[in-house]
Amino acid sequence: MAWTWRFENSEGSEVQPALQPEEFTTQGDAESWIGEFWKDLLEGGAEQVVLSEDGAKVYGPMSLRANES
Repeated sequence: MAWTWRFENSEGSEVQPALQPEEFTTQGDAESWIGEFWKDLLEGGAEQVVLSEDGAKVYGPMSLRANES
């Protein structure tokens, strides 16, 4: 299984992330990574993220802005 993030602008279009993540082997690893680097990703132009497992959307879009849900 591979867990991956899609990085999007506020309109939902895919953008290149400021940091290029790996494919994660667990959901927890993927979520820990986003928790550590969300500020860098936001500063680099990503506004929201979508988590997928083996190409199937698990959840999102999820805002990277702390004051939004």
